Amino acid sequence: MNFFRGVMGGQAAGPQPTGAETIQKLCDRVASSTLLEDRRDAVRALKSLSKKYRMEVGTQAMDHLINILQTDRSDSEILGYALDTMYNIICNDEEEEQDESEDETAQKQADDLGAKFTEAFIQDPEHITLLLTMLEEFDFHVRWPAVKLLTALLRNQCVQLQSIILVSPMGVSRLMDLLADSREVIRNDGLLLLQQLTKGNAAIQKIVAFENAFERLLDIITEEGSSDGGIVVEDCLLLLRNLLKNNSSNQNFFKEGSFIQRMRPWFEVGDDNSGWSAQKVTNLHLMLQLVRVMVSPVNSPGATASCQRSMYQCGLLQQLCTILMATGVPADILTETINTVSEVIRGSQINQDYFASVNAPSNPPRPAIVVLLMSMVNERQPFVLRCAVLYCFQCFLYKNQKGQGEIVATLLPSTIDANSISAGQLLCGGLFSADSLSNWCASVALAHALQDNLTQKEQLLRVQLATSLGKPPVSLLQQCTNILSQGDKISRRVSKGSKVQTRVGLLMLLCTWINNCPIAVTHFLHNQENVPFLTAQISENLGEDERLVQGLCALLLGICIYYNDNSLENYTKEKLKQLIEKRIGKENFVEKLGFVTKHELYSRAAQKPQPVFPSPDQMLFDHEFTKLVKELEGVITKAVHKSSEDEKKEEEVKKTLEQHDNIVTQYKELIREQDSKIQELKEQVSSLTTQTEQMQATMTQQQSQIQQHKDQYNILKLKLGKENPSQASNTLGDGAHVNGVQTEEATQLREEMEELRSQHALLQTQLGEKDAIIDSLRSERSQPTDGDTAGSDNAELLKELELLRSQVQSQAAEIGQLKSDNADLLRRAETESTGASSSGDFSSDATKTAELESRLAAQTSEVERLKEEVQGLTGGRDQLEQQTASATSSAAILKAEMAKLEAELLESKKEQDDLLMLLADQDQKIHSLRKRLKDLGETVDDEDELDTRDQTDEDDEDED
Repeated sequence: MNFFRGVMGGQAAGPQPTGAETIQKLCDRVASSTLLEDRRDAVRALKSLSKKYRMEVGTQAMDHLINILQTDRSDSEILGYALDTMYNIICNDEEEEQDESEDETAQKQADDLGAKFTEAFIQDPEHITLLLTMLEEFDFHVRWPAVKLLTALLRNQCVQLQSIILVSPMGVSRLMDLLADSREVIRNDGLLLLQQLTKGNAAIQKIVAFENAFERLLDIITEEGSSDGGIVVEDCLLLLRNLLKNNSSNQNFFKEGSFIQRMRPWFEVGDDNSGWSAQKVTNLHLMLQLVRVMVSPVNSPGATASCQRSMYQCGLLQQLCTILMATGVPADILTETINTVSEVIRGSQINQDYFASVNAPSNPPRPAIVVLLMSMVNERQPFVLRCAVLYCFQCFLYKNQKGQGEIVATLLPSTIDANSISAGQLLCGGLFSADSLSNWCASVALAHALQDNLTQKEQLLRVQLATSLGKPPVSLLQQCTNILSQGDKISRRVSKGSKVQTRVGLLMLLCTWINNCPIAVTHFLHNQENVPFLTAQISENLGEDERLVQGLCALLLGICIYYNDNSLENYTKEKLKQLIEKRIGKENFVEKLGFVTKHELYSRAAQKPQPVFPSPDQMLFDHEFTKLVKELEGVITKAVHKSSEDEKKEEEVKKTLEQHDNIVTQYKELIREQDSKIQELKEQVSSLTTQTEQMQATMTQQQSQIQQHKDQYNILKLKLGKENPSQASNTLGDGAHVNGVQTEEATQLREEMEELRSQHALLQTQLGEKDAIIDSLRSERSQPTDGDTAGSDNAELLKELELLRSQVQSQAAEIGQLKSDNADLLRRAETESTGASSSGDFSSDATKTAELESRLAAQTSEVERLKEEVQGLTGGRDQLEQQTASATSSAAILKAEMAKLEAELLESKKEQDDLLMLLADQDQKIHSLRKRLKDLGETVDDEDELDTRDQTDEDDEDED
């Protein structure tokens, strides 16, 4: 222990050892000591020397420290010392005491030293795995140094360490567990570690995202106070940006997880915006960048459109517009908010419509677009803010023909309101302002109002401007060319300062305006001064700054040639090409045209839609205009070199192609109509099929019900046949015992008569059915068919049915006669009973009494006779029913045989038709082959052909 006192404690007598010697002794102590306390003290001493003697400790003690991590896992204190020591030798943070003059050199040396030690450490991937296992230790003195060491390693050798962690089992999951640590120091350093880990590695970004990183980070942001939070919120936002930027999978996961809705509360800024701390500005700036990452123009159009819809539906766009129109917002936050709103509404019709409806909180209220344009054309506003407003206006008009029409309408005479400031007035004011930057911004903004919109290009030709008192108004197109040619006082005044910037802006506007618009080309060429001015500009040998103007003039003249409809005799396509060849030269013209794409600022503007320029003087090209130049350069070059004959041929080809296109279009329309008809027929077939199935089901159900009713009827019929005789005998017996009461007998007779009537009706129905069967059989028998033999076989059966019918008719006549007799008897009984009941006193007249008794005796004998006749009739009815049943069964058998014969006849007819069809096809083939043989010069026997035709005719006659 005296040794450590000498190193760590006071000064000892004699020469002092150097730092390298001390470190060597400590390393030997670490390697050779068997006691844990001695090793712990030696590692503690190395830690204290590691910052001052970083090179020596890293060179001599690295292997010993790694061995400590592997062998002394049970002691958390020595592990913490070892990890801290390694962090000190690997980390590149220099002490603050260094002089400023030595900062750059010292920092470079420190970076080299840290990279060297990091490379030595990660040569063995097991060392990284060892550090990852250290993260599972809950002890603060182990876990925190391990997190810091991994962060330092990632700063020095990010790519190599990412590849090792990616293949390590549960490597990313162990790092994600740091966000759930209750100790804020470890959690916050874990955020820094994950920031370094997710830089530029899409695979790790996906794994971290699917480890529920979005949920955890948003929870931390909410706990820390959102935009009002501290540096932890900033770290969370930086990590979220790493996970989402240029990673379509994570962006889709973020949207599908409804995390966009959780971003809305971030932008709830109060009315009092006076207290904006630097950290709040930083946090809100990063939050706006996150929104832009989700709707960036570089993302896929489908993903961007989906995120834009979600932002509108959850109210995020509305919240951003509130910040946009709020007062007291810092300039950089306002600028970034404008850029964010721009990309949220870019290409989204519903978002663009909402933005058009936003009004500024002024008196009177003004549209937000007007307020923003006022800032754009105001030269006192910051340059970055004016660029942001221009970008917002461009995004508002991107693929928005409705918005383009509204902007152009504010310039038309019929819609100008003298009492209010409109967007068109501001654009015209900026277009003819003395500020060249305002000229350029207004030109580009107006060009976007005409982008890919032929209708608005033609409408803008109607705009008239008042130049001065006493002079007639001029068109907007003419005024722009006047400024270009500097032909009047206004143009000379405007041309002061950045002359090139103003002229470039106007030339871009004119090129966009007349592109693909022959009417605008005609208006432009109608001014006799325009073409000479353009040819003079192109042919001159100007300086480097004017080359871009020459190239744009060549582009404008080329558009006049390519989209010329030859309506002006002096400026047809051919005459303009002759003019170029005489005044400029074709090769010189093409060379000047190429100046545009060769300009250094052209490629910078073509990279992304947002206008980002380091200074106002470099603000020359617009992103959409670079697309137009790329599209037109080749076709203009071809158009200039083409001869008149080539043009005529090309026009003929175009006409032919147009005709073909028209034919194709007609066929497409016909196919569409046929498709629609087929679809309708399919729907009808489907509905009819459904109806048929329903009717079949209903018919099956009705058939089953009919069968049930028939069964019930047969049962009731049997019961009725058994009960009728007993009921009749009981009625007659009771009547015999009733002394003089004839009303009951009359009632019973009525009941029997009703039964007889019903039985008679039933027999008549059965008789009608049999008549129908007999008539159908007669009609079938009378028809000449191949089944005549079957009809002759059934002749005897028909005779039997005729005989049966005559018997049934005779029995029916007897039943009718019996029915009339019973009716007469019933009426007579009723008359006598009525007379008996209405007579006076029987006891007074004995003669009358004897007479009535004789009548009663006669009636009794008549009733007995009637009973006997009823019994006989009942027996006849049973016999008739048996005959009817036998006739029904015979008719059913005959009908089944007839159906079978008809089926066989249909089958034979079908086979005969098929044979005739085959013969006809064969004859057609033979005829075609004979014709081909004749065409080839071969001799063909005409007799065979005639025989074949005769045979075919005979077959047709047989078929008839």
